Amino acid sequence: MAQFDPRRQPVRLAPHLLTTCAAVGIALLAGRGYEQVKAEEVPALTAAQIESLEAQAYAAAAAPAGMTAPEAIPVQIRRGETFEQAVRRTGIGADEARAVAATVASAFDLKDMRAGLRFETAVSKPRGGLGDARLIGLTMRTGPASQLTVSRSFDGALRLRSLDEKITEETVVANDKVQRSLSASARELGATSAVVRRASQLFAHKFDMQRDVRASDEFTLVFDRTVTESGRTVETGELLYAELKGHAFYRFQPAGSKTAQYFDATGKNTRTAMMRTPLQNFRRVSSNFGVRTHPISGYRKMHQGMDFAASTGTPVVAPPTAWWSRPVAGVVTATGCASATRTAWKAVTATCRVSPRACAPVSA
Repeated sequence: MAQFDPRRQPVRLAPHLLTTCAAVGIALLAGRGYEQVKAEEVPALTAAQIESLEAQAYAAAAAPAGMTAPEAIPVQIRRGETFEQAVRRTGIGADEARAVAATVASAFDLKDMRAGLRFETAVSKPRGGLGDARLIGLTMRTGPASQLTVSRSFDGALRLRSLDEKITEETVVANDKVQRSLSASARELGATSAVVRRASQLFAHKFDMQRDVRASDEFTLVFDRTVTESGRTVETGELLYAELKGHAFYRFQPAGSKTAQYFDATGKNTRTAMMRTPLQNFRRVSSNFGVRTHPISGYRKMHQGMDFAASTGTPVVAPPTAWWSRPVAGVVTATGCASATRTAWKAVTATCRVSPRACAPVSA
């Protein structure tokens, strides 16, 4: 910085010179032209993005003085318990729990809550361990694509927000290799229990699901589903295609038919195919097909079948589509289901559930 010297004469500029400089500067700016600056348009946040931001806000919320950082506490309503009582189990006081219940009740009828309903809370607790906790936030799903959130405003008041996600329909192609099990691997790709069960029933016509399916076996499942913006599955449709180890099954509904059926790559209907095993869960094969020593009589004779050892009560599935009936007191009855009850060296006990009316045959 230059030092001030009182011996130097100061430079004086005439007023007209300053005016001329200002005019030149304005002319230069005008020569560059006028360019309008437009504000950047920010798209509106989706319900899923708002939900994610609120969850981050709960985690990063500053705790009040003397309170710990917010802690996530999941809560499940117990049998005979009210919503207010469930909220109090997080450690907050009675007055605050009553206020939370009143806030939620303004948008959702608390009488519709049933035992088993779950919701998430974020709670700050006193550092010394004495006193009531403070609710920072609460999130409760009220439907497959809707949820309520309760949060704190700047002045500490409770604020209620209702989020409704958009639902879209899509066709999912789940393709991967078996890891722990086919069921677990399919669920990780979005398949529900109904889709996995249907696929297992189809594959059972070609494989022994416990001995033939191993890790690294490739599978593909194609099914319809409705999904929310956040990726939550609302409902799954029919299984359209299933493939395991090169064996594929296709769903086809003929014109005019009310039901669809599954066919293999050769066009063979699975209803006419025998299942490899009539049990989905069994411990071992106790007796194979062939000549054997009878376990009761002790004589060697031909065993025209295969026995599976399973726990009592294991469901037995008919290997093919079949129909069996017998008259009981003059009424034709049909077998609805059966359970395995045979144990080693014990007689077979019939435990078929018999209906007094004829029912539709149960297919595999």
